[in-house]
Amino acid sequence: MKVLSLFDGMSCGQIALERAGIKVDNYFASEIDKYAIQITQKNYPKTIQLGDVTNINTNDLPKIDLLIGGSPCQGFSFAGKQLNFEDPRSKLFFEYVNLKNKLKPAYFLLENVKMKKEYQNIISKHLGVEPIEINSSLVSAQNRKRLYWTNIPGIAQPEDKGILLKDTIEGGGVDRDKSYCLDANYFKGTNLEQYLKKCRRQIVFNYSSSGKGHGIVEDRFYNSTLGKAHALTAAGYSKRSFSRVYNKDGIRKLTNIECERLQTIPDNYTEGVSNTQRYKMIGNGWTVDVIAHIFKGLLNENI
Repeated sequence: MKVLSLFDGMSCGQIALERAGIKVDNYFASEIDKYAIQITQKNYPKTIQLGDVTNINTNDLPKIDLLIGGSPCQGFSFAGKQLNFEDPRSKLFFEYVNLKNKLKPAYFLLENVKMKKEYQNIISKHLGVEPIEINSSLVSAQNRKRLYWTNIPGIAQPEDKGILLKDTIEGGGVDRDKSYCLDANYFKGTNLEQYLKKCRRQIVFNYSSSGKGHGIVEDRFYNSTLGKAHALTAAGYSKRSFSRVYNKDGIRKLTNIECERLQTIPDNYTEGVSNTQRYKMIGNGWTVDVIAHIFKGLLNENI
């Protein structure tokens, strides 16, 4: 199979294809972030990097069997300003459409955030299919609702694996069953008060050797190692809920490895660049097991 991945990032698509048991002959990747490219080439050195999506010459490509991509979502996200197709990043969706129309791949997959129905309908019209909504919480410890447009046959909801956030972290306790949705800004928010009250980022509670939580004064944070968390977003933790439950020794951010696990990426897949860049690319990436679930629909196809 010959694959073209647009907005490839750190190549979660290749991990998913491998995990789904799909043999890939050539994997072409369009990406401009040098750190994401570095991680891709570290893990998949045979990747053929094409650079900027706007500069791809289709005459230089063979027949593409599978076109995949998750075009930048900042213009569509409910967490953002929702500038929709006027946002220059979201306009890149039309680069995906243009290449799909020129290359005519047998199969395609486009991922994006939940958005207003009017924007969703525009994408559906251009791609000729309606999306399926899948929450990553079914296959991971992260709440992450995304839309997937594809013509890969037989796609249904994945089976719930029952993975909890408390089973994902390297140590400490958590305040919910599933994490907040990871995003590319998770590395931000170094000021503790801002981090809790405004950033709505997932936290982990540190425990002393006696098993008690440092700085946690509300009993509800102690019960049964505290379950799964909501998805990490750029909105804010409520001031009412969190203003009394922390000190500098009592909480921490998710580690890079914990974030990789929330995205069902192999531990230390992103190792080799700064922590800031690791957090950024993990937040921008796909939940691999969701994509692998979709790709399994190709196993019985004659490609």
